[in-house]
Amino acid sequence: MKTLLNIIWLVLSGFWLFLGYVLAGVLLCVTIIGIPFGIAAFRIAVYALWPFGYTTVERRDAGAPSCVGNVLWLVLAGWWLALAHITTGIALCLTIIGIPFGIANFKLIPVSLLPLGREIVRTDEPFGARVA
Repeated sequence: MKTLLNIIWLVLSGFWLFLGYVLAGVLLCVTIIGIPFGIAAFRIAVYALWPFGYTTVERRDAGAPSCVGNVLWLVLAGWWLALAHITTGIALCLTIIGIPFGIANFKLIPVSLLPLGREIVRTDEPFGARVA
């Protein structure tokens, strides 16, 4: 079922959101200071391409640098990407078939606003990446 949802998602909005994150990542990687933000954008781009079957969890060991980085991200790229998710989510919710995909867009808003200090994991093992 996840594969079918991901394919429909890709056709309806996933590809365009993926391109938005890749564009943000490329623009952020132009400077040396922006490279960590660009890497975060590329990581979220893959999540925006195939969101069903994955979720985000907060990393408790992220610390203050990720908090500062999130503020910079919010100003540089986060609010543009969140606006894209809101617009796409509302458009998808106009049809009954698109409601689950609109909800998935709304689920991506927090990670588009504050991506640093979050980890993308499979839904069947949300704490699997933490075990050390």
